[in-house]
Amino acid sequence: MNPTTLQLLGTITFGLAVLHTFCVSYFKKIAHHYPEGSIGENFFHLLSEVEAVFGIWSAFFLVGYSLLEGFAQYNEEHHVIGGALHYLEAQNFTEPAFVFVIMCMASTRPVILLAEKAIMLVSRLLPLPRKSAFYCAALFGGPLLGSFITEPAAMTVTAMILLDYFYSKKMSKRFMYATVGLLFVNVSIGGTLTHFAAPPVLMVAGKYHWGMMHMFQHFGIKAMIAIIISTGVTAFVFREELKGDLKVGEKHTNTLMPTWWMYLIHVLFLAGVVATAHHMVFFMGLFLFFLGFVAVTTEYQDEVKLKESLLVAFFLSGLIVLGGMQAWWLQDVLTAMGDIALYFGATALTAITDNAALTYLGSLVELSESAKFNLVAGAVTGGGLTVIANAPNPAGYGILKGHFEDGDINPLYLFVGALFPTLVAICCFMLFPA
Repeated sequence: MNPTTLQLLGTITFGLAVLHTFCVSYFKKIAHHYPEGSIGENFFHLLSEVEAVFGIWSAFFLVGYSLLEGFAQYNEEHHVIGGALHYLEAQNFTEPAFVFVIMCMASTRPVILLAEKAIMLVSRLLPLPRKSAFYCAALFGGPLLGSFITEPAAMTVTAMILLDYFYSKKMSKRFMYATVGLLFVNVSIGGTLTHFAAPPVLMVAGKYHWGMMHMFQHFGIKAMIAIIISTGVTAFVFREELKGDLKVGEKHTNTLMPTWWMYLIHVLFLAGVVATAHHMVFFMGLFLFFLGFVAVTTEYQDEVKLKESLLVAFFLSGLIVLGGMQAWWLQDVLTAMGDIALYFGATALTAITDNAALTYLGSLVELSESAKFNLVAGAVTGGGLTVIANAPNPAGYGILKGHFEDGDINPLYLFVGALFPTLVAICCFMLFPA
């Protein structure tokens, strides 16, 4: 390892951002010491927003980059060839833009209602009390849906349903953290049935020549088994809290219900965005048409979650800016590991960096077939341990955090809540044959 000054700056800034995520509750307490509406209160409230953390620290990094290398260096044709601006232009921000669009679309009333109907159909097939069956169906069907509508959309839909039917009711602290940890892990591994929906799989599928059949055989079956076991055990442990009736659709009793053609148009918009997920210029255009359609049918819509979606996109953009400077140490660490060490190393490293960035860096070096499996399996297994481990996690965090103590999800408690489903996923990926 022989890092440059810029790489060291990027890694130090990245480490401070990770540390910052563990201190957000402390900043929120400081904010309460200032008069309501004051600059001091607003400033510390900003520092207490997990979604803003990586964006804030990426700004500090870019300032440092500009001081070291200049903001922009131009050639004779006045093209940018160096400096902080050149570094930014070299990064790919399509994923944050996609997550922003898909989160806005997936949180609309017609999409949520469709998801509720599908989950209710699944729950009726389960030999469980209605509330337990709905809980299991939501945490099984929702994450697996991520293999087809992408993980960010699945996270948004499932988190919204959990918010409406569980988090808005009385839940114990243990149950809240067990559920959010289970949600994050299930979404992370639930997108592995296909080769195009989970960001860490998408980063390597083309180079490794992994198609849908390969993913289903080597990852998908194991992921489904892990999700069934984790969800079933969690529901059993908290069976007392899942007693009682569940009135699905009660939230919408005083609202206008969308017509069939509104459902259809929403599904077509979602399908169009998913199909063009790598082409920002196209799906952003679709999104503008979608906003126009929502404005026309506003009586049948809930408010589009623009603010929440923008914060999540800001979080991911900051992660990309800082993550681009971590290759100097991550790549050497990955290549020095054996197969088993690579699996557990990837699981651990995913907790402190985005799993898509991890698999991308692993794709830059030559690996055996078993090492490729262990890298990707480890990356998706650890995707629920922290908010930053998997790209869709900030979406779920933003939707659910308001119902936790002090309006924040404690990172340590989240880690503990995700530990059991993570261990189940490890056993399934490691022990079951392909």
